[in-house]
Amino acid sequence: MNKSESKNIAAYFGLSVMTLITGLSFIFVKIGLRYTDPYSLLAHRFTIAFLGIIALKLAGLIKIQEIKPRDRIAILGIALFYPILFFGFQVLGLQYSTASEGGIILAFLPVFMLIAGWLFLKERTTVWQKLGVGLSVLGLIFIFWHKNETQSQSIRGIILLLLSVISMIGYFVIGKRIMQRYNSLALTAIMITIGFIAFNIISVGKHITEGNIDQFFKPFLNLPFTWSVIYLGVLSSVISSYLSNYALINIPTSTISIFSNLNPIIAIIGGVLFLGERLLWYDITGAVAVMFGVVLVLAFKPDNR
Repeated sequence: MNKSESKNIAAYFGLSVMTLITGLSFIFVKIGLRYTDPYSLLAHRFTIAFLGIIALKLAGLIKIQEIKPRDRIAILGIALFYPILFFGFQVLGLQYSTASEGGIILAFLPVFMLIAGWLFLKERTTVWQKLGVGLSVLGLIFIFWHKNETQSQSIRGIILLLLSVISMIGYFVIGKRIMQRYNSLALTAIMITIGFIAFNIISVGKHITEGNIDQFFKPFLNLPFTWSVIYLGVLSSVISSYLSNYALINIPTSTISIFSNLNPIIAIIGGVLFLGERLLWYDITGAVAVMFGVVLVLAFKPDNR
C-alpha cells in the first residue's frame, strides 16, 4: 500500500467517524437538556470546545491561520448566524421536539442551500433540483399538517429548528467570500471562541438576573450531563471539524456531501434506539419525501461546462 492509498483510507475512516459523531449529536443535546437550560448547555459546550482548541494549539497539533484586520469585523457579523443563531435556535428547538425531528430538519439543509444560492448568488438550478425542492417542502408540510392536529409543542420545536437551518444558510451566503480566504480549522477556532464568549455572557447574565448563579455549574454533578457536554464540546465541535478538514484535502467534495446525508438517518435511528422516541407513520412518510428530494437536489446538479 502506497502513501496516497493509506491517506485515502485514513480520510474515509475519519469521514465515517465524523458522520457518526455529527449524527448522534442531537441525542447528546437532548440528554444535556434534561439537566440544564439551553443557554447553560451551550455555554458549557463551547467552554469545553474552547479548552479543546487551546489544548491542541499548545500541543502543536493544529496551526491556526492569522485573520487579516479588514476581515475581523466581517467575521464577527457572520458569527451572529453561526454559531450564535444556529446553535441557539437548534437547542431551543430540541427542547420541544425529538432528536429524530431534528435529524429530519437537518436533512433540509441542501434544499435551503439551493434556494439561497438561486435567490442571492444567482446560481443555476436544474428541473430535477426544482422537483427535489418541491418534494422536500411537501414532505415537511405533510409532517407539519399531522402534528398540527396532535402536538403543538412539537410544531414550535420544528419552527425553531428550521430557523436554525436558515441561520446556517445566512452564514454560508454572507460569509462565502471570506470563508474562501481561510482554512476551515482557522474559522472553526474563531467561531468556537466567539461562541464561548457569547453563550457564557448570556448564560451567566441569565443566572445573575434570576439570582441563582450557584446553579451554573450544578449540572456537572450529573455524570450523563458531563459526558454529553464533553461529547458535544470535544467530539462534535473540535474533532469533527478536524476530521472534516482532513477529508476535504483527500476526498472529493461530492463524496463528502453523500456521507453528510447519513447524518439525519443516524439522528433518527439514534433517537429511537437510545432515547426511546416514537416515529409515527407521518414522520416516516414525510422524512422519506424530504430525503428523496435532497437526493434529487444533490444528484442532478447543473452542467457547468
